[in-house]
Amino acid sequence: MFTSDLSLKHWVSEALQNDVVLVIDSSLLRREEEQFTTKVSCVSSIFELALNCSAKSPEKRINIKDALALLEKIRLKLQANLSEN
Repeated sequence: MFTSDLSLKHWVSEALQNDVVLVIDSSLLRREEEQFTTKVSCVSSIFELALNCSAKSPEKRINIKDALALLEKIRLKLQANLSEN
């Protein structure tokens, strides 16, 4: 699937701009699920963080402490959104 200049990072990056659901295993998340949009938002945030953690240049990579703090914020936001509904 990944030929020439297409890489996993590039594929995920493109999906974030278009339709992130294309890179999510359908056994994990389906469009008809309750609170689908909330869950997709959470997954998108995690993918964005993963891309920031895997930048080519070490200077452009996010600090691990900052990454952990962002993961915690994503988790808390998901929990808050799921408990509202």
